[in-house]
Amino acid sequence: MRVLQAMAGAEHGGAEAFFERLVIALHRDGLQQHVLIRRNPARAERLKAAGLTPMELPFGGTFDFTTKRQFAREIARFKPHVVMTWMNRASAMCPKGDFVHVARLGGYYDLKYYKTCDHLIGNTPDIVEYLVREGWPQDRAHYVPNFAEVSAETAPMSRAAHYTPNHAPLVVALGRLHENKAFDVLIKAMARVPDAYLWLAGDGPEREKLEALALTEGIKPRTRFLGWQEDVAPLLAAADVFVCPSRHEPLGNVVLEAWALGRPVVAAASQGPGMLIEQGRNGLLVPINDAGALAQAIAWMFGNPEDARKMAEAGRESYLQDYSASVVIARYRQFFESVAAPAEAEA
Repeated sequence: MRVLQAMAGAEHGGAEAFFERLVIALHRDGLQQHVLIRRNPARAERLKAAGLTPMELPFGGTFDFTTKRQFAREIARFKPHVVMTWMNRASAMCPKGDFVHVARLGGYYDLKYYKTCDHLIGNTPDIVEYLVREGWPQDRAHYVPNFAEVSAETAPMSRAAHYTPNHAPLVVALGRLHENKAFDVLIKAMARVPDAYLWLAGDGPEREKLEALALTEGIKPRTRFLGWQEDVAPLLAAADVFVCPSRHEPLGNVVLEAWALGRPVVAAASQGPGMLIEQGRNGLLVPINDAGALAQAIAWMFGNPEDARKMAEAGRESYLQDYSASVVIARYRQFFESVAAPAEAEA
């Protein structure tokens, strides 16, 4: 089985991070792969360190004929049974050929970019339902979840390094600093949780606004903006409570990562966290854009440590059962074999 994977994503992002985790885990599992990525030296180095040999291409705009030609050449050379493309640009630029074209979607994308695909993967059941509602054939729309891959033995990030008292309750949140992530709501909520500190890891267009808001809300002295973190495990391991306040979150990889490390989770009830979390069993859900409810849920976690611990344990059980690397890699291997089998039989 040979699989070519192509990612034309941004420097940072949840889909990009999962792409790296998946191709590396499949490589460890013995799958023969060829990887194409948009030019990104840091990503290329991480993939090389894992034993892969990625090819970097421009993945530019409409008139980027270089990528289109090279994409076709690499397919002709590698002769994949399956080509899996990630998101709009790589999917639209994939040439036709003697292989099964699969696109993996982590959001509610315009299907005009996926007309040449044979199959689509959604990483949540809701995304799969969206694909079918948009007219994609049901038998060619598949659900395969993401996985989190962090060690439960990870040592927590030093509080002293970020001027955070050891005794202070600590909330951790992370992601791209974008309006969709609703970190403004979290900052307003933290103003109602006295003495708790906030570590916010990420970068993006909202950073200056969020720093100004933290000052206006009076929590700047107990808020730390940590920038983008490639390794989130030590950060999550340091948390007393992990919070995902997103207005729009198709899945919520960060929830899976927090569960993997046994952290209690509070989240806004956007699409992904609302699907993952069973209210009161493996986490707490609050209404979107409700700073008051978010503050109450965070304070409840701090005030009920035994119940919070039980929710964290239940979250880890959910992770191990459905979202661990071994479970999801087995599902991807089974999927690749199932969609490639008819083409191989015809050949």
